[in-house]
Amino acid sequence: MTKIVIVGGGAGGMEIVTKLGRKLGRKGSASITLIDRADHHIWKPLLHELATGSLDEGLNALDYRMHASQNGYRFEQGVLSAIDQVDRRVILAPMRDEKGDEILPERQIDFDYLVIGVGAITNDFGIDGVRQHCDFLDLTEQAMALRVKIRRRFLKHAKEHDVEQRHFKISIVGAGATGVEMAAEMHHAAATLRGYGYEISEDLLQVNLIEASNRVLPRIDTARICDAVEEELDKLGVKVMTNTRITEVTPKGLQTLDGQFIESDMTLWAAGVKGHESLRELGLELNQNDQIMVKPSCQTLTNDRIFAFGDCAACPQPDGSWVPPRGQTARQMALMVGDNIQKLMVGSQEPLEEYLYKDLGSFVNLSKFHTVGNMLSFLGGGMTVEGKMARLVYTSLYRRHLIALHGIGKGLLLMLLNGIQRLVRPELKLH
Repeated sequence: MTKIVIVGGGAGGMEIVTKLGRKLGRKGSASITLIDRADHHIWKPLLHELATGSLDEGLNALDYRMHASQNGYRFEQGVLSAIDQVDRRVILAPMRDEKGDEILPERQIDFDYLVIGVGAITNDFGIDGVRQHCDFLDLTEQAMALRVKIRRRFLKHAKEHDVEQRHFKISIVGAGATGVEMAAEMHHAAATLRGYGYEISEDLLQVNLIEASNRVLPRIDTARICDAVEEELDKLGVKVMTNTRITEVTPKGLQTLDGQFIESDMTLWAAGVKGHESLRELGLELNQNDQIMVKPSCQTLTNDRIFAFGDCAACPQPDGSWVPPRGQTARQMALMVGDNIQKLMVGSQEPLEEYLYKDLGSFVNLSKFHTVGNMLSFLGGGMTVEGKMARLVYTSLYRRHLIALHGIGKGLLLMLLNGIQRLVRPELKLH
């Protein structure tokens, strides 16, 4: 039986394993295994909401083992540490608890086809102090830890605790989608907690959004979206600092290239992405950002049985550019990889599909305050939408993801239950 191993249970990984599990695994046509370091899946574009408490992980997390049992694949929790390309097997590092005690030993899993979709991590660009003094939003556990940190900081400023009021200064480095959405979520959290009875002053929160390029959302080409987002951030009181390069991060703040020092009680680093450093140990060809070099078919350059997709892969385009790190590209590439593997399994003489990037659009959701986006950008620039219509399209992306993973019936039921829960539970998760 053909053995297919997929490493990475993000949005793309979940869609390919669900598709192959239902089509091949349930019928006994292939043995399919998903590997991930966590035991549950949360849609990564929602991590900033998880970090502030706007998202309840109890309602939105998907348990890998439960999903595997229902969709024709098996799940193995662990971290990929090596690939034996000769005998075609992956090696998982031992799992240990917080004390260093071993939970699971090193394991080996055979494969005929291997798919790597482990996403990326935030790029610190080698700047001193970033890893030591900044928070990140690459993983669910990082978002959960950040939520505790944010909530405790707000509690210190509540008058009911008789703590002297002063400004809570937050610096967010990187004005891409994650940065601007997190800036808005922080203001939403402050306003909501104030409504819960915490006597937090209106001017307590001071958010600096720092960007090295000359505008917010530097990866989005639609000027109207960028202008609308910057205008809304200004209304919220977010200080946008473009053309500002950070040279060092300290416990007390950030040093800039032009000699300015920005005081900061908490710094979130969201500037750029790169591949996981662990990819260097796999024996695959990488680029300078530690991304796996792949052909347009998403096959690696040195082994046609190993595929990579999403942010961890560097995929060339006909015009000489590279596929950008976007959620939509990860999903599209993952589904294409699934089709290509099935062609190889049956020995089809048809050429494998090659990924061609088309910008389907970009949406930015500034919490409850505003949503703006552009649809079908590849068609003459597309159509820009704002407000309730944009919010509807934005939420539909997550709903489509739920339907892909659970099917139409169960997916719609989960949406209904989530909607009911939003009516009866607190607007922010407080525990």
